Amino acid sequence: MDNYHLSLFTDASYPRRYSRCYSGNRAPEEAKRALREQLNLNRPIWLQYLDYLGNLLRFDLGTSITSKGVSVWEVIREHFPATGELAFYSTVVAVVVGIGIGIFSASRPGSAFDVGGRLFGIVTYSLPIFWVGMILQLIFSVQLGWFPLGTRFPLSETPPAMITGLYTIDSLLSLNLGQFLTALYYLAMPCVTLGVLLSGIFERIVRVNLKQTLQADYVEAARARGIPERKILFSHALKNALIPVITVLGLTFASLLGGAVLTEVTFSWPGLGNRLYEAISLRDYPTVQGIMVFFGAIVVFASIFIDIINAYIDPRIRY
Repeated sequence: MDNYHLSLFTDASYPRRYSRCYSGNRAPEEAKRALREQLNLNRPIWLQYLDYLGNLLRFDLGTSITSKGVSVWEVIREHFPATGELAFYSTVVAVVVGIGIGIFSASRPGSAFDVGGRLFGIVTYSLPIFWVGMILQLIFSVQLGWFPLGTRFPLSETPPAMITGLYTIDSLLSLNLGQFLTALYYLAMPCVTLGVLLSGIFERIVRVNLKQTLQADYVEAARARGIPERKILFSHALKNALIPVITVLGLTFASLLGGAVLTEVTFSWPGLGNRLYEAISLRDYPTVQGIMVFFGAIVVFASIFIDIINAYIDPRIRY
């Protein structure tokens, strides 16, 4: 390594700039120096990077700066159940709405329903999640008062006993129907916002693939045998048309996590996405790095899992 590139990794001003983000400009120089030593910022950047990779191999994501002495894993463990619950129910909404509209549109090619389905897919895919969330809050929460503005559970009530961290599951395990309905009530607005906007992806895929499948030779042969159109649609064509949906489901998971961040911030949902936004605002870089690595690992494992399911469903892609 030449002297120029070596100077980039040993820039003496780097630890001062980095530590200033945490301690502030008015902090005493002794406090800044102690913080730099605590965070190992006096070492060259390439050594810091190797240390971080070594910690990752030991599943050590570091310690949060804004939460005194709390590890990043504890932050993830505390906030991820809320994000997981939001992501699960949003996926259910997206799949049900998207596949339903896609089937309805593809079964009536060239009609007004087909045009409406295409328009639905384009509009929902292009609308910003945070803007739609604020509009829905303004209408249904502020003006009509039908739904709460934010949070996960009313502050005046005791949340379900902590078992899995998922309020809907914990309330069912505790046999408390009232808490279950309350948890669903607070989930409704964020899930509908995120789910409907992601449903356009599934609608477009189902509509295109189902149209192609309905024109296949085996479908024409089924019609020639006098099989009812409804049975052909659901028993023959739809099974093959849904195979690409399963593939896209894994790829959409990354969009779901990204959308969850915006949805959680908009609806004040106490999940990992909202905690990531707070960490970015407060320049809590260890927490930001840890959460992003965690999200990345989820996307990777979800994609692998979807590939395994695809190989099980469709023998043609086994290898």
